[in-house]
Amino acid sequence: MPSSTSEQTHSNPQTFVAKVNSQAKASANSTPSAKRIQVKQIHSDDSKIHIKEQKGHFQRLRTGTNTLLVLLFLLLPFINYQGRQAVLLDLAQQQFFFFGTSLFPQDFTILAWVFITAAFLLFFATVFWGRVWCGYLCPQTAWTFIFIWIETRIEGHKNRRHSLDKAPWSLNKLGKRLAKHSSWAAVSLLTGLAFVAYFVPARALYLDIFSLNASFWVGFWVALFAICTYLNAGWMREMMCLHCCPYSRFQSAMFDANTKTVTYDATRGESRGPRKRNQATELGDCVDCNLCVDVCPTGIDIRNGLQYECINCGACVDACDQTMDKFGYAKGLISYTSENQLKGNHSSVWDSGRFLGYGCAIIIMLIIIGVDIINRSEIQLNIIRDRQSLYRDSDQYGYIENSYQLRIRNKTQQTRHYQISIRGGNEYQLKNRSQVTIQAGEQRELPITVLAKQDKLTQAMANIAIQVTDLKEPGSRVSQQTKFFSPGS
Repeated sequence: MPSSTSEQTHSNPQTFVAKVNSQAKASANSTPSAKRIQVKQIHSDDSKIHIKEQKGHFQRLRTGTNTLLVLLFLLLPFINYQGRQAVLLDLAQQQFFFFGTSLFPQDFTILAWVFITAAFLLFFATVFWGRVWCGYLCPQTAWTFIFIWIETRIEGHKNRRHSLDKAPWSLNKLGKRLAKHSSWAAVSLLTGLAFVAYFVPARALYLDIFSLNASFWVGFWVALFAICTYLNAGWMREMMCLHCCPYSRFQSAMFDANTKTVTYDATRGESRGPRKRNQATELGDCVDCNLCVDVCPTGIDIRNGLQYECINCGACVDACDQTMDKFGYAKGLISYTSENQLKGNHSSVWDSGRFLGYGCAIIIMLIIIGVDIINRSEIQLNIIRDRQSLYRDSDQYGYIENSYQLRIRNKTQQTRHYQISIRGGNEYQLKNRSQVTIQAGEQRELPITVLAKQDKLTQAMANIAIQVTDLKEPGSRVSQQTKFFSPGS
């Protein structure tokens, strides 16, 4: 992996394109052992990338991973747990249900820590494998390949699709285009429904949409996400990766000479050129078949060196290995490898400062999440004092009373029975009921009155604590301090 030159390539690709393209022909004849870092101009504004379907080890891995994640995305809202949708972000009730756990706005710091940890995990993986997220896990890549698969089934392989684009309009072309776009629209609608199903109960959502009984806003959000899916995966495709995604721009800051990325071995491949099978030649192993370009989702030529447009999907690796096998050459002309491996060095990414930095950050974030979860209470308590008077003489002779309004929320997914008690001394007691029943996720407002015998009060203001305890699980309790006012001694 190039050092400072490589980072300039990623951080300022437009300047680098102009500089390097002028040297492309010269570098093809340069010393084979020198690793060439070039960037190919992607494609003109009036052209469209038609990807050739490719099979192979990495494409099976990518397809399997994408299929698993897409099915999980579509089916997860239909999983029920303890009588309710297992994963539901209910904005109306301001609750996030995740299987047996309910999170409220006060608990969303946990989600923030989870997202931050996920970001560090992404950076950590990038140190090892570059943009492996983009190639195997990114939703944009998954849905783009779904749409390309549909396009290929209806319009044919790469050359037929290209010919169809240039062909004049006819009933055949119109029929294929209608079939393709209708299929894209159906997948987009299903995607929009699946996304909104994480915010609206899934079973009711699908029934309301297909029976045309959905509210305006539910229909609006389904349509919006369907349109976004249709445009992103059907029309923009690689444009999202090249121009919209920020990850491609700052990824070079995480690379080093030990990062494994899709790399062309110029020492072995150059000088490239076509030849017949079993033909004796002084050329390098690259037969210049151009398959690595034909199968690339972003339309780049990996032989031009490290490029920020590469999403590390491995399609060119499978295509090149297939060609090498046909010509009887060793596989791996294009492979997941690092700069140090190409040079024969044996240093490891485990020695990298970035590895240690991101690893420590992940451990720290996991500790923070653990502490947050341990300290999280399943009971929420807020105490509001009576604002009309600090204290009153009780109807019981010799007693002073203070009034409070308790707001108690049951943050579990089951009905709970709670005991209310006073901590601060034996002289304090509750005047009214000390138990309350609250439904799952419900918040109740409960007025209470605290009594104290006046002759036992030595201060005009004393600290007391009101405690709420789960009768079924005594270990689950919460308390909050407040003030008790009296005339004093």
